[in-house]
Amino acid sequence: MVSALLYRQARQATQPLGRHGLRAFASAVNPVPEKDCRSITPPYAKLQANLQKVRRVLDNRPLTLAEKVVYSHLTNPEETVPVRGETYLKLSPDRVAMQDASAQMALLQFMLSGMSTTAVPSSIHCDHLIVANEGADKDVAASIKTNQEIFDFLESAGKKYGIAFWKPGSGIIHQIVLENYAAPGGLMLGTDSHTPNAGGLGMVAIGVGGADAVDAMAAIPWELKAPNVIGVKLTGQLSKWASPKDVILKLAGDLTVRGGTGHIIEYFGQGVDSLSCTGMATICNMGAEVGATTSLFPYTAGMRSYLSATGRAPVAQAADANQDFLRADAGADYDKVLEIDLSQVEPHINGPFTPDLSTPLSKFKDFIKENNWKDEMTAGLIGSCTNSSYQDMSRAASLAKQAVDAGLQTKADFLVTPGSEQIRATIERDGQQAIFEKAGAKVLSNSCGPCIGMWSRSEHQGEENAIMTSFNRNFRNRNDGNPQTMNFLAAPEIVTAMSFAGKLSFNPMTDSLLDKDGNAFQFQPPQGDDLPKQGFEAGRATYEPPAPTPDADASVSINVNPASNRLQVLEPFDAWHGDEFKDVRVLVKVQGKCTTDHISAAGPWLKYKGHLENIAENTLIGAQNADNGKVNIVHDVTNGNDGSIPDVAKSYKSQNIPWMVIADHNYGEGSAREHAALQVRYLGCPLIVSRSFARIHETNLKKQGVLPLTFANEADWERISGGDLIETVGVKDIAPGKPVQLIVTKQDGAKITIDAKHTMSADQIEWFKEGSALNLIKKSVSA
Repeated sequence: MVSALLYRQARQATQPLGRHGLRAFASAVNPVPEKDCRSITPPYAKLQANLQKVRRVLDNRPLTLAEKVVYSHLTNPEETVPVRGETYLKLSPDRVAMQDASAQMALLQFMLSGMSTTAVPSSIHCDHLIVANEGADKDVAASIKTNQEIFDFLESAGKKYGIAFWKPGSGIIHQIVLENYAAPGGLMLGTDSHTPNAGGLGMVAIGVGGADAVDAMAAIPWELKAPNVIGVKLTGQLSKWASPKDVILKLAGDLTVRGGTGHIIEYFGQGVDSLSCTGMATICNMGAEVGATTSLFPYTAGMRSYLSATGRAPVAQAADANQDFLRADAGADYDKVLEIDLSQVEPHINGPFTPDLSTPLSKFKDFIKENNWKDEMTAGLIGSCTNSSYQDMSRAASLAKQAVDAGLQTKADFLVTPGSEQIRATIERDGQQAIFEKAGAKVLSNSCGPCIGMWSRSEHQGEENAIMTSFNRNFRNRNDGNPQTMNFLAAPEIVTAMSFAGKLSFNPMTDSLLDKDGNAFQFQPPQGDDLPKQGFEAGRATYEPPAPTPDADASVSINVNPASNRLQVLEPFDAWHGDEFKDVRVLVKVQGKCTTDHISAAGPWLKYKGHLENIAENTLIGAQNADNGKVNIVHDVTNGNDGSIPDVAKSYKSQNIPWMVIADHNYGEGSAREHAALQVRYLGCPLIVSRSFARIHETNLKKQGVLPLTFANEADWERISGGDLIETVGVKDIAPGKPVQLIVTKQDGAKITIDAKHTMSADQIEWFKEGSALNLIKKSVSA
């Protein structure tokens, strides 16, 4: 299996590098082959026919591109009258993609569905479980050895159910999808919040939890509230120093982490045509940081070129024949319109600790001084799923080459993460990798690595320090497990240039360094090609892509060792008891930002993604208790002692005491991490009341039978404390749009009544009644 084959091959040395410098006349040694595009090309005729039915019920009003793609995927288009922000849509996705950390739980759930194969093309991508340490092949080999049980489980499940399996080291899920599966006008679900990356190819690609993926794989209509649409009009053209990353860094500052919730962000305007396909993917990728359902661009010549360069010319030809479908109608109405003149966009740097704290590069020096931060950059990291395209690597390498030619080395640690084997092989051939290494860089494996906390970093632990990355997310503790590491997000070009200075105050557009002779050296603007002139390299045979739609093999056995601490067969959750919730104890009142990283930490905990009991030990360990200001410390009312949140939750569960969480704004933002819902359900939490929820997490809670409620009056958050007892009124007869009341008994015996509301649809209420969406799927399959 994968463990034996890859462990042997990953240890083999790569081909020797050529001379340092970009190889303008290199030719492909192993070119990317033409793909079988039958399962990749969207069924345009069917989608167009569906859309005509929807147009009739909408009186033929002009539609945005987002509406056209989403509504054309309605399971029963003639039965639905979509109203943005109101109607729950039942959709039929074209494809599912799963990364290895979330695929474990998704497949464990799918195994309970009774299905013999997936209903739609699906893929598994082994990218999350590789720790960045020694670099590239050594890290892949170490990961295969450490995670053999997981990779073998995933590979076996892929064979049994006909799911494409991408081996460890082959690439990051979003880059692999963009290179192989994304197609204009398609609808894809991915078990990762940055799935919208495929919007750079005009696809509606939405990050979901594993249970949502199971819906699509089991041919159950997937439910989504019809999104509102934010239109972003792009004019002009980016200046030489600005990049697509700066567009979304600026927009994140404008919209904030909640500004896109419930919306699809759709880009339009003449400025769109000036962007590369991979540049548009970068913008869509980081749209997740403003809470958007997804982001997408209309079909462009850049997309056509990218499809052809990656072996999907038939998809481009089909898209060419359906261009009217792949752009917004004239006169389409948006819920909100923003305008960005690309020629006025300057490089931005966002952070620390939140991706929407946006500062123009020209003001960043003052920003550092105002906050009295040490003017030192300890590490620069480029790549990740957000910025690892050929264009990104070429532009960053052009700056590195300038510095190397001047005799400079990076003063900060410099790490490079290629997004896929295709990118790695191509930049090796064309010389960018050699330039990075000559500058002092360590090239990591084609995986997520430090971006998701899989970074073996011993330096600067326990001390405040600053890193700069081209990643998409920068929550506290996320990258290296050090809560004092400040991660500033920027374009790879800016990260690269500033790594040579080693100072946060350095502005590569205006400031100078000293070359090897002591003379002033100033960077010239970066340069780079959108696509390699000699085509992409396919890379090493070790990482040969799987067939787009492998045949299912029912004879394959999937064995889960009962003694394993990595995998655990799931037991169905109990159905709702059919009555009001009574005597539910408030375990914790959460204050401030509480992301899925806070609820279910990643990093070293990733190894337990397939074992619910074990990973439940990290439940809410990053949450700040509003009552005492402490992280992961709550009061156990049954014994009068303080303890960690998971320990007290387990104690309550053992005593049959139901418990709940009172949460602040945008609870559950960040990763599409369904474990954050599974864990609280497993530990005995039947409901959560918040000021507001992030979209994916709210859906994940519903999928697992947890009732998510919001305060009708946000100020009522102040009236509840940890240890209070809650009784519901209105849950017994729960119905769409019907409010719920909370009867709160304070610890001194006083009672107050608080109004709450929910967003449960009729179908979601059935999930709740059955105990989970999976229980309902199993019931329908066996009926």
